[in-house]
Amino acid sequence: MRKRITLHDLAGQLGLTIQTVSKALRGLPGMSEQTRSEVFKLARELGYMTKDQKQTLQQDLISPYPVVQRRFVLVQNKQSLNFNRLLLQGLYERFMEFGHTVQPLLIPPTLKPSQFDGWAEEQGLLYAEGVFIAPRMNLDLLEQKLLDLQLPRILLNFPPPESKVDSVIWDVYEAVYQAVRRLVRMGHRNILYVGDTKDQRGFVIRWQAFTEAMKEAGLSVDPQEHAIARDGTEAWLRDFEQMYQRRQPTAVICGIDEEAAPVYHTLRRIGVNVPQQCSLVALLNEQSDTLPLCSRPQLPIREAGYRAADRMLWRIANPHLPYEHVRLQGDFFTGSTIQRLQA
Repeated sequence: MRKRITLHDLAGQLGLTIQTVSKALRGLPGMSEQTRSEVFKLARELGYMTKDQKQTLQQDLISPYPVVQRRFVLVQNKQSLNFNRLLLQGLYERFMEFGHTVQPLLIPPTLKPSQFDGWAEEQGLLYAEGVFIAPRMNLDLLEQKLLDLQLPRILLNFPPPESKVDSVIWDVYEAVYQAVRRLVRMGHRNILYVGDTKDQRGFVIRWQAFTEAMKEAGLSVDPQEHAIARDGTEAWLRDFEQMYQRRQPTAVICGIDEEAAPVYHTLRRIGVNVPQQCSLVALLNEQSDTLPLCSRPQLPIREAGYRAADRMLWRIANPHLPYEHVRLQGDFFTGSTIQRLQA
């Protein structure tokens, strides 16, 4: 049984009074945000829980101090490694508070659905306490194999129709809406969307959000006037360049993280100054060293991992309750790549 952490322990390690630590955890004023952040960070690391947090867990039938260590698995593939580091961080941080572990498991890129059962047995997947399914599974049939597992599962994606699974995902629909609205409020009306709109459910949802947000602003959207065609090659980048030269948009929204840097450097190569001649918003998983401080809707990916861990423990404790779908909303960050359109 682990030692229960007290307010006195937190105060002693931080060099604060018990009263200050208590006020910080209850959200009361009287301290800097840095101090409050340090209190929360240490409380999470040591597994301290307030009375309200314990009551919430107990209401969900989750033990605040479990005596059994559980092993969970995050199933991913190479397409999702760039943001799965953030997902895994969130999962690890939350499970660490309970003494549980989470193991990343990479699906081989050549694995076929017919080979899945043997691979799952070989990897010990069926002996995990629960499975997290990362976005961007390379085959719908392979994702379905994971969804069919007779284990507690959390889908870290938008759920397909009729899927019987809980899901947690950062809300890219809201993110694209934020991007369009911010640009429109800054006077932009000739906005070019760049990104795949078909390969993944999240990509489809981003494009839907773009068209609906533009329509709300009184702006029509012709798919042929946007750089959305993809054939699996780098030809899309040439198409984007030609589209930009023809349309001369005042703003570009790049809907895919890995396409943001190529789009920005293409604009720079053809002599376009960002943001003086063209504003740029990109749906980045996190800020990239290859880009200027990018204006972007912030995607709470690490927070989705943290929240998914809670969903998993809740599902294990409540196996017969209806499935739930959680979308996490981030704020819009204004960097150096957008500016108000000059009249």
